[in-house]
Amino acid sequence: TDEIMQQEIRPLVAVDIIEQLHRQFAILSGGRGKDGAPIITFPEFAGFSEIPDDDFLNVVTYLTSIPSLEAASIGFIIIIDRRRDKWSAVKASLTRIAGAFPGNLQLVFVLRPSRFIQRAIADIGIKLYRDDFKMKVPIIMLNSVSDLHGYIDKSQLTRELGGTLEYGHSQWIHHRTAIENFAMTVKTTAQMLQTFGTDLAETELPNDVQCTEELLSSHTDHHSKLKDELKLAVKQGATLLTCIREPVTRSANSKLSPDELENVATVERLLAQLDETEKAFDQFWTKHHLKLEQCLQLRHFEHDFREVKLTLDNLMETQAGFADIGDSVTRVENLLKEQKHLEEKGQEPLEKAQSLALHGEQLIQNNHYAVDSIRPKCVELRRICDDFTNETKKKYDILGKSLELHKQLDKASQWCEAGIYLLASQAVDKCQSQEGAETALVEIEKFLVTAKEHQLSNPKEFYNQFDMILTPEIKANAQRIVQKLEDVQEMFDKRQVSLKKLAAKQTRPVQPVAPHPESSPKRASPKITRPAAVENLGQFCGAPGRGPAAQNGNHALVCPRIADCNAEQKSCMGSLVNKSHHIINELIETERVYVEELQSIIEGYASEMDNPNLVHLIPSALQNKKEVLFGNLPEIYYFHNRIFLKEIENCIENPELLARCFLKRKEDLQIYEKYCQNKPRSEALWRQCGDSIFFQECQRKLDHKLSLDAYLLKPVQRITKYQLLLKEMLKCSKNSEGTAELEEALATVLDIIKSVNDSMHQIAITGYEGDVSELGKLLMQGSFNVWTDHKKGHNKVKDLARFKPMQRHLFLYTKMLLFCKKREENTDGHEKTASYSFKNSLKMSTVGITENVKGDNKKFEIWYNGREEVYIIQASSVELKNTWISEIRKVLTGQLEACR
Repeated sequence: TDEIMQQEIRPLVAVDIIEQLHRQFAILSGGRGKDGAPIITFPEFAGFSEIPDDDFLNVVTYLTSIPSLEAASIGFIIIIDRRRDKWSAVKASLTRIAGAFPGNLQLVFVLRPSRFIQRAIADIGIKLYRDDFKMKVPIIMLNSVSDLHGYIDKSQLTRELGGTLEYGHSQWIHHRTAIENFAMTVKTTAQMLQTFGTDLAETELPNDVQCTEELLSSHTDHHSKLKDELKLAVKQGATLLTCIREPVTRSANSKLSPDELENVATVERLLAQLDETEKAFDQFWTKHHLKLEQCLQLRHFEHDFREVKLTLDNLMETQAGFADIGDSVTRVENLLKEQKHLEEKGQEPLEKAQSLALHGEQLIQNNHYAVDSIRPKCVELRRICDDFTNETKKKYDILGKSLELHKQLDKASQWCEAGIYLLASQAVDKCQSQEGAETALVEIEKFLVTAKEHQLSNPKEFYNQFDMILTPEIKANAQRIVQKLEDVQEMFDKRQVSLKKLAAKQTRPVQPVAPHPESSPKRASPKITRPAAVENLGQFCGAPGRGPAAQNGNHALVCPRIADCNAEQKSCMGSLVNKSHHIINELIETERVYVEELQSIIEGYASEMDNPNLVHLIPSALQNKKEVLFGNLPEIYYFHNRIFLKEIENCIENPELLARCFLKRKEDLQIYEKYCQNKPRSEALWRQCGDSIFFQECQRKLDHKLSLDAYLLKPVQRITKYQLLLKEMLKCSKNSEGTAELEEALATVLDIIKSVNDSMHQIAITGYEGDVSELGKLLMQGSFNVWTDHKKGHNKVKDLARFKPMQRHLFLYTKMLLFCKKREENTDGHEKTASYSFKNSLKMSTVGITENVKGDNKKFEIWYNGREEVYIIQASSVELKNTWISEIRKVLTGQLEACR
């Protein structure tokens, strides 16, 4: 423990009695007796008797506290100089010293008054009053300083006492004050260091990066300030030491007094204590600073670990959800791409994790104090990286097997179809001859060789090879194809048996017979893959014919091709009916899926925007914008779920009713126009907010593979899907009684699509000051080359062709014809969006039309106000021109009839 902290606090210091010391009624000159006793001198002082007792006691007490304990234990020598004073002054001095001197006394020397009378009185007085002074030491009365030299060496006496000892009272006070100030500085500095060290030892290490950085910065700043204080204290001590040693430095013959030597020793001791304190503090600070830096490293490591761990956990969760192995070659290839994308996405987090684990191991190697915390995290990071890598490899292996499986299944299916087609394409008449039968056998044998090329010779082994990776659905599909292989092989076996019999002997020709109705094949073409077709074809291959020849006892073999041909001829209508049912089934199934998707959007996204638990995740730009984002999607869902789906489900047994559903709901389907008009606003809002956590959370809950914007496109895709299905239905019902209604239904859907498309263009019109909704129904819209003439007929119309045409987009309403300029702009890196800048308009009540313009059959002419303004319009085709002329004439005719 620091010696300074154990020293007894002195009651007095020089600065406390500085005024009394300056009065110089008692001095500690630094001289010593022959045995080393300190000398205190009371020089002549006229007002000695008037000095307050407290002042006298403080000065004497302070002077006796200055010499070392060893010197003070010898006893003090007191010299009282009263050569110019009276006996009364001598008596008063002795009395005060005897009663108040706090130290041990060895001798008292009194330089008696020099005047004769006072000297005589003093001699008598000392004899009479010696006992009154109560001093236990001798009092020696001296007549002169020469007598004093007999007791004390001149070198220990000041010049006032005839000695050679250099003494300056002001300098002595200055030295004492400086030494005491330095001692206090050393003590204060030591206390500050001890307090700071205690604070450091009791400081709890923070648990986050920011607080640790702030604590490290605070402690470092405090340490720097304390180091500056130490340097200042050392500099102060060195300066003081130089000042004390100045006489010796100035003159080689000078020597320091014992008291000055003690001052030097005191300052040197204080400097040594400062040095030891600084070394101990530096050693403690080095350890503490290292711990703080390691704590900061640990907090950075823990922060990075949490971030990387969260990313890796999300990555592993995504990978865990990636369980699909595909149900077709295309699907598996897409899954492989998704897996590759996931692997690439995971490269950066994995590299960060590996780098962080390496950093953690370096911390451990550098003897970090938190090894028990760092090592498990490094192990965890490497484990997750290994798990992801191994799981990725496993996924690739499974998907590779799945791809190989589906490719072989596709090859097997194609082989079956090719086999069925081969059997069905062998001509009946050629098979009746021996040569024809042999040729057909060769064809079959060549084809059967290809089964080995596709590793299909053993269907059971082919299936068992992939048994471990099959899902129930794929198992069922594989079993179906394996069964199909066996059926086709059986068909070939039966055909071969029949052909071998024909090749063995010449049989008489057999008349073609119609197959029994119950055995008619249900497939329309040998190229169409249907499991039922394979089963039916297996029933007919190699089977004896039924017909008049067989019934009449003619046992000749009937070729299966005969049955196939008659089936195709007689089941053409049935095939079309089957196809109609297939289209109806497809329409109903896709409609159900469509309704479910709309429901998931409304419940999983739109309704969640009102969920108080998710409100904080909704971006501010999306607040109160639900109708903008979703448009009238609830209205569309209600119509399809409550009305349209049920009506088309009723058509499953009566396909001819389908057209009536579309005709009946023509007005209801107009709701798509409103949805499509809102779509640009919805897409703009999605581009602004689509990356928000709210949508990601909703998508996660729904387990959707695609984001919301893909599902918001479903209504647009659905309305266009109807016209494709109706076109397919028309192909199946040509020349039937329901054809007219189907054509009308198709025209209705196409009209709705056109209306939707036109309205999408209409909402992009800018710069028109009026309300386009007041212009009547939008009939047509499209782009044309336009020439104009605003003069009143001074120029010939044919001269207009000399000028460069303007590119204009025309909008034909029942009341107005608008001329706009089409502009395309890129928006935030997305597809170009078109807008139409308004340029001019013509009221349909004041226009006329000329159908043919000389020199170009694609041009027509519109004139305004009695040909004050003439517009020559060039279409991209004659058909487009005629369509526009027809619509304009309908408008003009309607206006004329209205006037009449």
